[in-house]
Formats: sequence, C-alpha cells, structure tokens
Amino acid sequence: MLKILFSPSEGKNSGGDAVKKDLLGAIHARDEILDAYNTIIKTQDEEQIKALFGIKKFSDCEQYISDIYNAPLMPAMQRYQGVAYDYLKYNELKLNEQEYLKNNTIIFSNLFGPLRGGDVIPNYKVKQGNSVGSIVPEKFYKERFSYQLDLLLAQDEILDLRAGYYDKFYKLTRPYTTLKFLKNGKTVSHWAKAYRGIVLKELAKNNIQSIEEFKALQIDTLEVHEIKVAKNKTEIIYNIIE
Repeated sequence: MLKILFSPSEGKNSGGDAVKKDLLGAIHARDEILDAYNTIIKTQDEEQIKALFGIKKFSDCEQYISDIYNAPLMPAMQRYQGVAYDYLKYNELKLNEQEYLKNNTIIFSNLFGPLRGGDVIPNYKVKQGNSVGSIVPEKFYKERFSYQLDLLLAQDEILDLRAGYYDKFYKLTRPYTTLKFLKNGKTVSHWAKAYRGIVLKELAKNNIQSIEEFKALQIDTLEVHEIKVAKNKTEIIYNIIE
C-alpha cells in the first residue's frame, strides 16, 4: 500500500458537522499541547493570541477563537485551504477518490501533529514555527510519534510530499520517494505547493497503490526529467511543461 505524507495549510475552512472520533496515534498523546493551546485561547489575552496565530489584528483572530474540545469538526482533508488544497480540489473528487485521500494521506499539523486525511479536527490557528506556550510542536511530535509512525508505515511504500519544514516532525529512516519540480531548468518553490496538490489529486483519481504505479502515471503538464537515488531517498525530478 502507498502512504502519502502531506503538509497542512495556514488557511482553514470554518464550520463542520463531523462526529468526533479518535485521531491517529495514542488517545492521550496530544493532551499536553492541546491543553496548552486551549489555555491561551481562554485567557483572552490579545497579544498572546496574536503571537500564537501570527496575526497582526485581533479582529482577524476571532474566527479561530473557540474551545477546541467543543468546536465543530471537519475531516483534515477538507479543513485546510491554500495553494496545494486549491489544486487538489477535494470537493470535486468522487467519493471513492475522497476515501482514498482520507485513508492514505498523513498530514502534519502544527497543532495536532500527524493526522490521517480523514481524521476530524476543529478550526485552529498556529503559525508555522511558533511554540504553543512553552511547547515546540515539531519537537513534541517527533518525540511522541516517531515510533508510532514507524510501526504504522512499516509495511507501506512512502511518497513524501511534505514541505521541507515538516521533516522536523518525523524523519524517515525507511526507503521513500520525494519529488522536485523544475521550470526552465530552475527549481520552483512556492508553486511546488500547487504541483504537490495536482499530484495528490492524480494519485486519488487513479487509485495508485505503489511507487511503481506512480512512476507509470502520466500527469498533464509534468514529465520526468531525472530520477536520483541516494541512500534511502529516491527523488523524482519533473519538468513543468506548458
């Protein structure tokens, strides 16, 4: 089976009507960081909340201020909005394609850590790189979830579509595949998010179950330029074509 590691997004969709269920990993593994987040929210300290969210105007924070233990829930794949998710177009996919993403994608949240695409979460805000109180999310989750993720992924092939920052949450020690995108011979950075979203969409639409199936997949606007193998990492380099 193929598992895809993916990044979250700063933007979130509000609302949700999903039923609460256990998240990936041990039931109480997140309690410390979630309690710390909720404590900050409940203080109503505007400066502390703005710093946590990475937002300058307090009025822009208000949509995120709620008790995360009692807030409306939505699957992680639907909660996030941003460049990658805009190009993924989750809501336009067929039900079986959506189920593929819910079951086979692991998203690394700045508050909740590793989540299955189908795990339901509330609306929240933690700017990438910020601490939650005294807790550094990437260190917190690397310590508590690396062993669990090693076990979870032990029998799977792995396609790592995360932005580099999220390597801090979980370092892969088993063989894995990652992607790079070139345009006119130069590596794209911001727009790599868009192409990761496109690739994830095509994986779902074609029910891709292995790296070999993925390598054979034809994706519009992308052609394989080179494949590099170094230690446990295989890097597929694509040219972006018009």
